[in-house]
Order: sequence, then C-alpha cells, then structure tokens
Amino acid sequence: MNKSVHNLWPELEWIKDQELRDKTAAVWETALGKSVLTIDDLHRIPFTLLAPNVHVSFMQHKKAVVHMAKNCGEQITKFLNADLPVDMDTLIAGAILCDVGKLLEYEKQDGKVVQSSYGKYVRHPFSGVALAEQHGLPPAVIHIVAAHAAEGDLVKRSVEAYIVHHCDFMTFLPFKERLMI
Repeated sequence: MNKSVHNLWPELEWIKDQELRDKTAAVWETALGKSVLTIDDLHRIPFTLLAPNVHVSFMQHKKAVVHMAKNCGEQITKFLNADLPVDMDTLIAGAILCDVGKLLEYEKQDGKVVQSSYGKYVRHPFSGVALAEQHGLPPAVIHIVAAHAAEGDLVKRSVEAYIVHHCDFMTFLPFKERLMI
C-alpha cells in the first residue's frame, strides 16, 4: 500500500479483508495519480462546490462520513443484527471510496478549485465507479459509490449504501440548505 495513501487513510486498517483493503487503497492511488490535486490540497479545498462559503475541507467531510458510517454500522449491528445485518468491510470501503471520483471533478484556476471540464460531464459517483471497477472492487462496494449521491435515488440501496448515503447527506445538506438567521 502506498505510504501517502495509508497516511491519508489510516481508517483502511478497519477493513479486515486484506484484499479489499489493498484494492480500496489502490483506487485512491490511481485517483491521486489522475488528479491535479495533491494530498495537501485535499486538506484545504472545500468538500463541495455546491454550497457557498463552505470552510470544511474535503478530508474533514470524508473523515466525518467514514467515522459516522462505521459508528452507524456498529450500532445497527448491536441493536438490529439479526434483522438488519451490516457487512462492516463493505461499509467502510464504500464510505472511504464514495467521493474518490471528486478528485477528477476539480481543477485549479487562479489559485482556486473549480469544476473541471470532465466534472461538468461526469459526476463523481460515475467516475468513482469507473475507478473502483478498474481495481476489481466487489459489486457491493461499487454499489455504495454509485448510490451514495442523488443518482442513487433511482435504485434500491443496500443497507450499507443507505448508511453511507445518509452520513454523506447529513454532512452536506445542512451546508447547502441551512437557514441563515
């Protein structure tokens, strides 16, 4: 595993299946290699271009989603396991990967991050799926990447995809739709 990806994502260690962990890291390595963004940029750029005046960085948002998803999965397992089992490895890998396609959606212009021409045509769930497919991620993980955003409203989501979707939107919609009092 690339040391810089491991430093970016120590949460990869939560994935018990070594092959899944390695494939998840490889997706991030490829995305970083294709992106104009650096790892340092990920700690500085806003996590979304869809809401004005957002000061939460891409990595702050990503870490929040991954940690919240893990905690939700653990609580669902604790209270509802017999009726609603959660595959924690799939959940964590999907949460780590759900926004990896955003690395291809952005470009730098005049010191600012803006939507790239690629990003105008291909939203991050689609590019994220392509990256995950390239590395042979299991369909259950690819489903989370595909279904985590609004595009996923058109499919039946797995339990893991619902968790990631809601964690992602809980940390996005309040920035986009909050009341300014």
